[in-house]
This record gives sequence, C-alpha cells and structure tokens, in this order.
Amino acid sequence: MSRTEQNGAGRRRPPTIHDVAREAGVSRGTVSRVLNGGHNVSPAALEAVQSAIRRTGYTVNRHARSLITGRSDSVTFLLTEPQERFFEDPNFNVLLRGCTAALAAHDIPLLLMIAGTEAERRRNMRYIAGHVDGVLLVSSHSGDPVAAQLHEAGVPLVACGKPLGQGSRVSYVAADDRNGARDMVRFLHGSGRRRIATVTGPLDTPGGVDRLAGYRETLTECGLPVDEALIVPGDYSRAGGEAAAALLLERAPDVDAVFVASDLMAQGVLSTLERAGRRVPQDVAVGGFDDSPAALSARPELTTVRQPWDRISAEMVRVLLAQIGGEDPAAVILPTELVRRDSA
Repeated sequence: MSRTEQNGAGRRRPPTIHDVAREAGVSRGTVSRVLNGGHNVSPAALEAVQSAIRRTGYTVNRHARSLITGRSDSVTFLLTEPQERFFEDPNFNVLLRGCTAALAAHDIPLLLMIAGTEAERRRNMRYIAGHVDGVLLVSSHSGDPVAAQLHEAGVPLVACGKPLGQGSRVSYVAADDRNGARDMVRFLHGSGRRRIATVTGPLDTPGGVDRLAGYRETLTECGLPVDEALIVPGDYSRAGGEAAAALLLERAPDVDAVFVASDLMAQGVLSTLERAGRRVPQDVAVGGFDDSPAALSARPELTTVRQPWDRISAEMVRVLLAQIGGEDPAAVILPTELVRRDSA
C-alpha cells in the first residue's frame, strides 16, 4: 500500500486506522488498543500493527481522538521539589529521560511540571485535572497532599518510591532501598570497618526511612551497636552532605566508614573528609547510593548501590498506562546492586 491514496477528487489522502488494520491483517479494534497503550494485544499483533504504521506512514490525529476518547494522550512528570533541585540532582534527569523514552514508544508526550511550593502545587493541580491522562509523581514527602489530591480527583498516577501513608491506594515503583542499604553496610563491615556511620536521606521520604532501617538492621546483624551519634540526617544535596560529615567528625572522630544515602551527598562527605585530612578509603571508607553520574564524577569514584533507573522508568510508564487503561493500582519493587569502585 502506498503512503497515501487518491480520494474521489484526485487528491492524496492521509492513511487512516482502517488502512493500518488492513495492512496489518487485524481488526480496527486491535489497532485502537495498540494506539492506546498496547494492552490485551498479543506480541505478534503488536508487531504487525507497528510495522503497518511504519509502512503506511499513519499518524494519530490527537485532537480528533481526544474528542472521541476524552483523553489528552499526554502524561505529566510531576516533581514535588524546588526547581533548583531538579538541576542539581542528576537522578531526576536520568529518570525524566527514561520516562520520556518509554512514553515515546507509545507516541505519548511527557510534560515536566515542578511543584516545590504550595502555590505551584495549586496551579499545577488545576491544570492536571482535565488536561493530562496520568501523572508520574516523583519525590513525594510525608504530609505532601499531592498524591492524595490526585487520587481523590480520579487522576491515574504512579509514584517513584512508596508514598508514605498512602497504603494500597497509589501505584508505585521503587528500588529495594532497605536491602540496598543492607548490602552496603555488610560490605563495609566485611572490609574490616567497625565504626560505621550513616548520613541519611530526608526521613519524610520512603527512601530515607528504608535506607536508615537497612543500616540499623545490618549493624545489629553484624554484632555492632547502633550508636545514635553515628547517625546524621541529610537532605540529598551536596551541601547537606558536607554539613553532615562535619557534624559527624565532631561527634565521632574515630569513624572509619560512612554509608551515605545518596551519591550527591557522598560528594559533599568526600569534600569534608578531604578538608579534614582524612584519606579515602584508607582512613574512612565511603559508600553512596544511586549509582548516578555523581558517583563517577566523585574523587575517588564512589562505591555505591545501583538503582536500576532504566527499569524504574520503564515500569512506571507501564504501570501508569495500564492504570489509564482501567487496571487496578500496582506496586513494583526492583532489586538494587552493589557497585565496587575506589571509595571503599
């Protein structure tokens, strides 16, 4: 079939969904399901339809489909952090790129929205209701009303990380923060370290809570006391890591290892240790969390816990599209991996 066909007046018309169905040898309904996320479509039919779309040059008339389906065919990436955090923390950019790529496979655009203040939250919530089909919610804090408001408004959403206090009402995709922390602390203990401190993530976030829990559990498992002087709160920023390490050295100058709940904070810890004349890893071993670009740009390069960002973003998109298609909320927890480099 040619890319276009002649109509009665001799003009060439664009291909339609009927042309795609005929070319693929499937029903119009199958093509429609592929265009709306590919749910309940066999792999063979999915490939046939995608090939037919490429051969015919079919493109979706989004405005017309929106009038019929009541959908916008767009999704929002909603970051509930101040704007400067988006540019500082490489994890957000990695996650955004992964979600954009996963949605592009379904020809769905992604809108970036930042809601770090109450005014931004109100403004964005007004837009989201009625303008997008679903939300990928990133960096939700305890007490943050966004997830509950979206749920109450009937907007499909998937959170990155388990939303604290939301129970089973909200779909989420998360790395196994607790076991990742356990792996790091076991590794530091196995290398002979006995005064193992931690710089936590924010304790109003699921990652901060679970990584601290894994640290505490593993110290006990290894026969080491849980010394509260060795636990310093952080905020996932480099500056926060610097300040936390300074406080830690003041409290416990004999510390010989630090598990830091993010790579960006770990960069700050390394800077403070260097200024204090502590060699890494000879005097103090440092382990991070994320395996973000910050781990490779650190000096020395960070031993860290890898979050599977590609899988997290792909699963967030998959779960969201399934929920938009009418499926129930779902929870996905993905394994982490210890990555050994030069800092521990």
